[in-house]
Amino acid sequence: MKKLYDTWSGYLFALCRRYVPDRENAEDILQEVFIKIFASIDSFSYKGPGSLKAWMSRIAVNESLMYLRKKKKTDFVEYQDNLPDHENEEEPDVGRVPADVIQRMIGELPDGYRTVFNLFVFEDKSHKEIAGLLGITESTSASQFHRARKILAGKIKEYETKHG
Repeated sequence: MKKLYDTWSGYLFALCRRYVPDRENAEDILQEVFIKIFASIDSFSYKGPGSLKAWMSRIAVNESLMYLRKKKKTDFVEYQDNLPDHENEEEPDVGRVPADVIQRMIGELPDGYRTVFNLFVFEDKSHKEIAGLLGITESTSASQFHRARKILAGKIKEYETKHG
């Protein structure tokens, strides 16, 4: 148990923080993740390299989403952010922005935007799957993702302007 925890706790903690940026809450979620992992390890079925990581990651994402639902922190309303609804600018070059800065920018997104963005980009979920997970419509998922991208693009351009 200790070896499993020592090996995977950092990765799973970062995964929890992707959805719940508050460190203390993410630590609590990580504790719940490992309780679930240890309690259900006998149900894990090895399916090749990466299957343990995928199984534990799914538990971490589900626990993070459950936390957001319980705390009613995730709001999927349309924010008044004055972003245009159409694509009219090219995407910024994220390769020039350090990964930790990008993660911080994602963490600063409103809860709904951040949750949909993470599920779509990092968990490779479709808008239909996201809608089912979060109890929202597919169009709400797509809208949240679109707006998250717009906000991030603005933050990245601002960063590039300040840091050359």
